[in-house]
Amino acid sequence: MYALVDCNNFYVSCERAFQPSLEGKPVVVLSNNDGCIVSRSAEAKALGIPMGEPLFKVKPLVEQHGIHALSSNYALYGDMSGRVMGYLASMAPELEVYSIDEAFLSLHGMERWHGPLDAYARQIRSEVRRRTHIPTCIGLAPTKTLAKLANRVAKKDARLGGVLLLDTPQRRQWALERVAVEDVWGIGRQYAAKLHHMGITTAAGLSRCSEAVARKHLGGVVGARLVRELQGYPCHQLAPSEDGTLKRQSIQHTRSFGKPLQHYEDVLGAVASFASQAAEKLRRQDSAANVLTVFLSQNRFGSTPSPHTRSAQVTLPVATSDTPDLVRFARALLGRLWQPGLTYVKAGVILDGFEAGEQKQLSLFAPDGGERAERLMQKLDALNARFGKNSVQVATALGGAGKQPGVWKGQQHRRTPAYTTCWEELWQVG
Repeated sequence: MYALVDCNNFYVSCERAFQPSLEGKPVVVLSNNDGCIVSRSAEAKALGIPMGEPLFKVKPLVEQHGIHALSSNYALYGDMSGRVMGYLASMAPELEVYSIDEAFLSLHGMERWHGPLDAYARQIRSEVRRRTHIPTCIGLAPTKTLAKLANRVAKKDARLGGVLLLDTPQRRQWALERVAVEDVWGIGRQYAAKLHHMGITTAAGLSRCSEAVARKHLGGVVGARLVRELQGYPCHQLAPSEDGTLKRQSIQHTRSFGKPLQHYEDVLGAVASFASQAAEKLRRQDSAANVLTVFLSQNRFGSTPSPHTRSAQVTLPVATSDTPDLVRFARALLGRLWQPGLTYVKAGVILDGFEAGEQKQLSLFAPDGGERAERLMQKLDALNARFGKNSVQVATALGGAGKQPGVWKGQQHRRTPAYTTCWEELWQVG
């Protein structure tokens, strides 16, 4: 039996955990540069605030109803996610962190020790709320796809109390009939349109498809497995790493700038910073990258003709997670992309082609400075862990001489304090 634990309106819930006065009030959280709405409270949804809508388009509605609009506070959200996942890991033999606010648990055999699984799930839900003030919903089922579906039904139907267990064919059929086919995990917009054309509008209808139909219309074996999972036959197992998280196969760090940039040194500082942070994530999962991509974007609504985004890529001589090496190659790629006189609004660094850090393929001809570089990166990560993010960083990330560091950083005029990760912003109780 699998359980999917999903934190409700996670970003908003994190803000409410430290601002109880926001309970029961409409709240939205904004994306980078305070651009679009990326999280909404139930009250904001009820007022018709669409997900992903630019703030300026709904500003009259925000002002009319006194909606609280907050900037994203990723340091807070990441820390709160770690607290939730840490507790969940103690409650099940296996944990797979699916996203910042979702995790799959393996509960096989747990009923022998804890009794009915729905009661155990309610205990987990109650304890997460007590420890973190984060509300959750939990779906339990014999497959991951059904657990995801059960979670969706539990979230939509208040009568279920946030927990739904699909342990019988009757319960499974009841839940399948209440979920539209486009809301099934793994069904995208194109597949949904094709299924509607075939007369399949619900998850129940999809579960009755034959394997041959699924293979033909839903991407071969992937579609066949999806249908089998809806029928109650597990085809996907948990894939936890040592810390419960999946190793990424690609890492990217991209940001829109706080203001348009024209100077090379400013954009170089941004790209160097992005490469540094991507390298840190790479080392955290003990991987090394073979491929590096850098892209630059201009304002697609401006007068400059397309293409508005240009990218350059390089295959590295040796797979690496070394920050100076990656920054050096990123700088070379930026030189190939840079066009004087143009204004840029966004940049990004993407790492691909991963190898295990302890098993990376060495070059026969390049000098081996791997051990020295590895020790240096360990010291760098230790210092930043002890004294705070970016306490020590490559000088290139600071921009040119005389430039204000981080001139490219996004706007966060509505950000709340990083209550749990910054000494200067600790939560104060008066």
